[in-house]
Amino acid sequence: MAFKSKLKWVALFVLALSLVSLVAHLSMTKFSSMNLAQYSAKEALSHDIPNIGSPLEVKRNKRLWGDVRSLESLQPYANPRSSYPAPGENSNGFIYAKIFGGFEKIRSSICDLVAISRLLNATLVIPEIQQSTRSKGVSYKFKSFTYLYDEEEFIISLKNDVNIVKTLPEYLKAARKRSEFPIFKPQNSASPKFYIKEVLPKLKKAKVVGLIITDGGCLQSILPPSMSEFQRLRCRVGFHALQFRPEIQILGLRIVERLRASGQPFLAYHPGLVRDTLAYHGCAELYQDVHTELIQHRRAQLIKQGVINDELTVDSHMRRENGSCPLMPEEVGLLLRAMGYPSQTIIYLAGSKTFGGQRLLIPLRALFPNLVDRTTLCSKTELFDLVGPEAPLPADIFQPHLQKSEQQLIDEWKKAGPRPRPLPPPPDRPIYQHEKEGWYAWITETDKEPAPSPMDLRKQAHRLIWDALDYIVSVEADAFIPGFNNDGSEWPDFSGLAIGQRLYERASSRTYRPDRKTIAALFNITRDDMYHPKRNWTLSAKEHLNRSLSEDGLIRQSLLSKPKSFLSHPLPECSCRIPSVEITKQVKGKDGRILYGGEVECPKWMHSARAEGAIGDNTESAEDDDDAVEQLESDVTDVTSSLTSLIDHDEEWDPND
Repeated sequence: MAFKSKLKWVALFVLALSLVSLVAHLSMTKFSSMNLAQYSAKEALSHDIPNIGSPLEVKRNKRLWGDVRSLESLQPYANPRSSYPAPGENSNGFIYAKIFGGFEKIRSSICDLVAISRLLNATLVIPEIQQSTRSKGVSYKFKSFTYLYDEEEFIISLKNDVNIVKTLPEYLKAARKRSEFPIFKPQNSASPKFYIKEVLPKLKKAKVVGLIITDGGCLQSILPPSMSEFQRLRCRVGFHALQFRPEIQILGLRIVERLRASGQPFLAYHPGLVRDTLAYHGCAELYQDVHTELIQHRRAQLIKQGVINDELTVDSHMRRENGSCPLMPEEVGLLLRAMGYPSQTIIYLAGSKTFGGQRLLIPLRALFPNLVDRTTLCSKTELFDLVGPEAPLPADIFQPHLQKSEQQLIDEWKKAGPRPRPLPPPPDRPIYQHEKEGWYAWITETDKEPAPSPMDLRKQAHRLIWDALDYIVSVEADAFIPGFNNDGSEWPDFSGLAIGQRLYERASSRTYRPDRKTIAALFNITRDDMYHPKRNWTLSAKEHLNRSLSEDGLIRQSLLSKPKSFLSHPLPECSCRIPSVEITKQVKGKDGRILYGGEVECPKWMHSARAEGAIGDNTESAEDDDDAVEQLESDVTDVTSSLTSLIDHDEEWDPND
């Protein structure tokens, strides 16, 4: 009995102790919950980089961030170089245009429109950007053009090139509504002869013509040497006159300041994973999920529209080996590590939307934790202020197909044909609500893609602004690497435009132009052991990327990119060269076109400005040469060991997952 009573007292004591502990924990929770800190990716970036927010300058590794010395003599020079009269008051008429497409197509099309207006001696009406019209649900504060660009700056900058007006005169607006004026739908490869012979006569007769541009341009990229002034006009439009509206410009530069707040350089990366482009090249099998079906559906649409003259189902892996498919984020991360970029490198992810979502970025984020984008560096308020006040729209509500009644099912069974009939199939797996909420929810219920909802149209307009912010950051970045440019399609691409403006403004800036066919062959060699590459593989990858920075990369860019988009490679028309000790040899293609070299000598005032900045550069370069000699031998070893240690010391992450 005494033993049992002792057990009761012990049990009572334990129960009382548990009650006291519970009360203490609840009290601590109550008082500590008042000071909980929300996670902020911007603060996480500050934690990884202790000096962020301070003006401390960090010494750069010139082998990773330095300028390309062989291109330092190239300078921007898009001024007219021959007799170039200003436009007169008496023009042949007005040209108005409707531009369809995203950010890249809009920017390229506007440059072509200005060149055509100059060619036809016409007055250009401010183009209408269809993706940002009021019907798309954008803010009442903006018209279509002013949603993205500074209208007044555009008109003033081109006053010596083309007459530009905001709208048609009042006496012509009514006639346009009645469709009394001729309308043309030119291709992006339309020649100047087409406009001289087909458009100009009707322009002189009707005094107004309309252009509908859907292919990202309306004038062929490469023009005869006699029309070099029109090429320089394109440069003045794309690189000077087309300024984003002040709010976008200010926030874009603010993002750049925040990226450089630690004193460290940063690299911009644009994956180029766009559904239309992936469908055009047949890269569906690279995904192996619902995105594969979405790409194939879009490819079927392009075949039906006549855009693609090919089979629906193709071998995506063969296309990848031919260089027709993009470099995946994981591959780009491994290439950057092979170059020697440390894991703490700040990488800015450009692009308003990456087809495939965040899942594709997991390997890249594991290699480079400081992977950031506009949502990381900007508050929601800053981003919403760019959009402006918008009228509320009804939420996109998924409406399932009407279910058949039991009587309808019985009637169909009776009319199904003579017996014996097989048993009906078992019921399909139920489609859960979370599977119906994504933008691709339609694919779970039907084979027909629905028309965009009002909210979808508004989001498409928002992407123009997000792309504009990313464009500013990509041009200002210390280094830039594309995931998918020179894709061979007929459309301009974001990376190509960013590379072209970086080449124009500062040709020596560190811009990688990888050959995807060569990179695919390299990864095929080490596909089974990508995270533990051999020394020879690392050397080959590094050599290829270094060569893509200089003349070899420019020659390849001129061959592949310039025939589709002049703004992606505005050399030699829009540049000049300061004389240097090294003699630049001209490289010509099979058609006689200059691929590299051929720039005129820069004016003398550029020589003096360049000489002032060259003294400090020479001092730094001498120090860099000493550092490079000391570290050259250890470079490859460090890269290989860093890739190995990344896996060996991270037991929670399996690269094969």
